[in-house]
Amino acid sequence: MTERANQKLLAIDDETQSLELIKDALCDDDVEILTAQNPQAGLEILKRTRPQIVLLDLMMPGVHGLEVLEAIVAADPGVDVIVMTAHYSTESAVEAIQKGASDYLNKPLSVEKLRLRISQLLAEAEDRRRTLQLDDELLDAYQFEGIVGRSPLMLEVFAKIRRVAPHFRTVLITGATGTGKELVARALHRLSPATSDTFAVCNCAAIAETLVESELFGYVRGAFTGATQDKIGVFEYANRGTVFLDEIGEMPLAAQAKLLRVLQSREIQRVGSPVPRSVDVRVIAATNRNLRALVSEGKFREDLYYRLTMVEIPLPRLIERREDMPLLQRHFLAKYAAEYKKPVAGMTRRAQARLARYSWPGNIRELENVIGNACMMVDGTVLDIGDLPETVRGQSGDLAGADELLISLDESHKRHVMRVLEHVGGNKSQAAEILGISRATIYQFLEKTKTGT
Repeated sequence: MTERANQKLLAIDDETQSLELIKDALCDDDVEILTAQNPQAGLEILKRTRPQIVLLDLMMPGVHGLEVLEAIVAADPGVDVIVMTAHYSTESAVEAIQKGASDYLNKPLSVEKLRLRISQLLAEAEDRRRTLQLDDELLDAYQFEGIVGRSPLMLEVFAKIRRVAPHFRTVLITGATGTGKELVARALHRLSPATSDTFAVCNCAAIAETLVESELFGYVRGAFTGATQDKIGVFEYANRGTVFLDEIGEMPLAAQAKLLRVLQSREIQRVGSPVPRSVDVRVIAATNRNLRALVSEGKFREDLYYRLTMVEIPLPRLIERREDMPLLQRHFLAKYAAEYKKPVAGMTRRAQARLARYSWPGNIRELENVIGNACMMVDGTVLDIGDLPETVRGQSGDLAGADELLISLDESHKRHVMRVLEHVGGNKSQAAEILGISRATIYQFLEKTKTGT
């Protein structure tokens, strides 16, 4: 019983006789009994002491017990509340459970039933404490170079990184937006022989087409208007290190040809200079686009595709690795609780269930944003459904209902696109990135939807 020595129970009841009965019945359970004879005093004790269990009388003068129940659950969503009443009805019992009560006991209280139920709740609270402790231990055990995961898909990714890192010259990382492609790139660099040298990041989608070559390979003074001095590019900057080319599928064809030549010859030429310069770099490319499809459409060079895919590391979506959800939640919760200096210790079971049912179109990045936002908004020590963004609270899940299963593939695509657009507030660029399609395709889809074709 020693592990329960610091557990507390709060009884709120206006009847002194009832409070004495509770103290006598539970005096041997090695749990601290706190009492209050009115709701206001009870709420103050709750906020100050954070008991694991609250016994609440539903019938007290001047206030309805269900209102007090709501206030208790709002103040501490992680507490187990047992409501007590001498006026039992099925309707009030169901309403109390819906409002967050763990159980409903009739008065006069049965000492045997009370002891049994309190013992069960204390055991469950201890199980949850041990589970959190195990989660922390698992989090330490299943972090690989800053990447959290224990699902078979992620363990295979980790194994591939270990095998590839000491030897690679080029690697392609594929996966939907938010799946952690840059984390994998950094892990490859850290485990490579170039770990002590530069890791340079270049987002190909963020550079104007006319500037790609000068950004990658640099330029010399006078190469073009405004080139007032020599400038090294990303490849020279990362010499003997690693270049990470994010969103490689957005690179213009002309730049692709020059990149292929650099990968083959290990030499670059600054814009405006005929002098080749040797570079020794490892190149990691990443994309959320289907490069093979882009090759078929003539938008990506086939020879560059085969050069990059000498080693390919595909990353799964979050819904494909649901086993990792508890670890990821714990990881981000600890991260943002520390960042915002808040004593957030966990998450209610109903909040965890809601997160588990959500479809996560933005993958791990979206999960991190959701938990970070919740940690910022929460007032207590436990995250609850009310702390989650409306987009997560309002979605019933990615498990389709019967009507969803009996629709055409085209209709299913339409619904998914509309859900993503709604999720990102109508931002077509962001929706296109999440869906792995172009903005033009989004506009075509909206036009078809408008005309009903």
